[in-house]
Amino acid sequence: MERVNHLLQRLLGNQGFKQRYEQMRRYILTHPDVQPFLRAHEQRLSDDMVDRSLMKLYEFIEQSRHCRQCPGLEQCPNMLPGYHPNLVIVGGRIDTEYDRCPKKVQDDERRQQESLIQSMFVPREILNASLSDLDLSDDGRIKAIKFAEKFVTEYKPGKKMKGLYLHGSFGVGKTYLLGAIANELAKRNIPSLIVYVPELFRELKHSLQDQTMNEKLDYVKKVPILMLDDLGAEAMSSWVRDDVLGPILQYRMFENLPTFFTSNFDLQQLAHHLTYSQRGEEEKVKAARIMERIRYLAYPIELTGPNRREQNG
Repeated sequence: MERVNHLLQRLLGNQGFKQRYEQMRRYILTHPDVQPFLRAHEQRLSDDMVDRSLMKLYEFIEQSRHCRQCPGLEQCPNMLPGYHPNLVIVGGRIDTEYDRCPKKVQDDERRQQESLIQSMFVPREILNASLSDLDLSDDGRIKAIKFAEKFVTEYKPGKKMKGLYLHGSFGVGKTYLLGAIANELAKRNIPSLIVYVPELFRELKHSLQDQTMNEKLDYVKKVPILMLDDLGAEAMSSWVRDDVLGPILQYRMFENLPTFFTSNFDLQQLAHHLTYSQRGEEEKVKAARIMERIRYLAYPIELTGPNRREQNG
């Protein structure tokens, strides 16, 4: 430190350097970003404290300038991207501390929200869905949105609550509504999992070979809120119905874990789908057990309307 002081003294003895130093000092102390702080703390600040803190004040000016000309979070030029500076007095000198800027706060909240919405085999755009974007073009949709809003408001872990069984034609917005519900839950820090059922069953079947099936099945069974998308689109087999779907629904029924479904089938059509396997075997009793669990877990609502995917295409 002594060497630095000697160096500074020698530099200040240099007329050219001294002139530039005074210009810089004047620029810093009269800068409109710094003046409010100096006036607010003039009783606590000595000339020596201010002089020893000139570099911190200059840092504050430069970082504040970057914030005023913000190019966006990804291009943030600040030393700590996404953080804006504040001046504070610490240990007899002025220092610069950094807080998250509004853009950083918004981005962190978005990332946290995304982390709460887990998905398996579901398009990413579905995870950006919002209840406020849903149209109210039919009674079923209105009923479903009201149910969803009530569910999100009243949900508590362990509380016995029914989910929704959304059924209707292809493209009427069933999956989108699940995504919107998941987003509303995430805003309240409630995690959920959306799963595209046909791919889930294929994944579990392949997992028999590397012996990870039970681990993956347990994961799906135990998530706080499960959303099974497109139930009935899978090729039905006795193994899928009795060893995969049955245990998932049974566990969730006993543990009061809310479960949502979408399907192109109404409940009667789904019962028929579950009754007959690919081999043509008729197993009404086993299908009835699955249907009993679905009715226990979810309230059926039909969504109608045009195919929105064709309209948007």
